[in-house]
Amino acid sequence: MTEAWKEIEEGAIIKHDIAKSPKTGDWRYMKPQVDKKTCIGCGLCFDHCPEAAIDYDSERKADIDFDVCKGCGVCATVCPQKAIKMGKN
Repeated sequence: MTEAWKEIEEGAIIKHDIAKSPKTGDWRYMKPQVDKKTCIGCGLCFDHCPEAAIDYDSERKADIDFDVCKGCGVCATVCPQKAIKMGKN
């Protein structure tokens, strides 16, 4: 597995701050679903989520806050394991 995301310069990735995320989940059309068995906790979805809607559960697997997730699909696109699939809300 490549870890090229570690080479991205500081400031190029949106800082994660769930407290500053607006509640946008009510108008979401698509909804990401995480396959916890496939997720390896690499952090790409966490780093690339434009709404800071992703955190980790106790097993360091991706966990999505659907109050702020807008369903853009960036997390599913960057996931190297394809552990995140988009489905209709």
